[in-house]
Amino acid sequence: MDQTGQNIIDAAMELVVERGYTATTTKDIAKRAGVNECTIFRKFKGKKEIVLQAMEQKRWHPDLEPEDFKNETGNLTEDLCQFARIYMKKVTPEFVKLSLGLRTPELAEDTREGILAIPLVFKTGVMEYLRKMYDKGKLISDDYENMAMMFLSLNFGFVFFKASFGGGLTEMEADEYIVKMVDAFIHGVTK
Repeated sequence: MDQTGQNIIDAAMELVVERGYTATTTKDIAKRAGVNECTIFRKFKGKKEIVLQAMEQKRWHPDLEPEDFKNETGNLTEDLCQFARIYMKKVTPEFVKLSLGLRTPELAEDTREGILAIPLVFKTGVMEYLRKMYDKGKLISDDYENMAMMFLSLNFGFVFFKASFGGGLTEMEADEYIVKMVDAFIHGVTK
């Protein structure tokens, strides 16, 4: 990808974050990227192709991977705090706004799988970890999926509210939230 193409992708995605996909026009993209609108159509078939190419780039798609859950200590508090920190580092408020901006009938079929992959990787990694902890006798239940979904929701909820309201709902920073959230979560699932 040459620099002009990258500028177009970045401009388009910034506008999708700010306005949503439908309200973003190629004219607006061209203006933000500092190119003529014709240049967009020389480089891409249209707005949809720009977005789909962007979704393959790390800047516009969190690189949450199964390996993020492999470095564990066996200490529930430390490990779950580490998983939450990784999640919040990679699933940023900007990505949440972007994923909301991409929820449109025109893109649903093409972006659903890529957006769904992020929470699925997190859920699966946490489920595998909780299974190990149950086998070690540390948990009261073997309902790993339910516990993993609760933990995912606690993490996503914080990022979602930060994306939606900034500090308007809470001034609490991510790390303070993580420590308190993990403590409350652990008290609900341990023996």
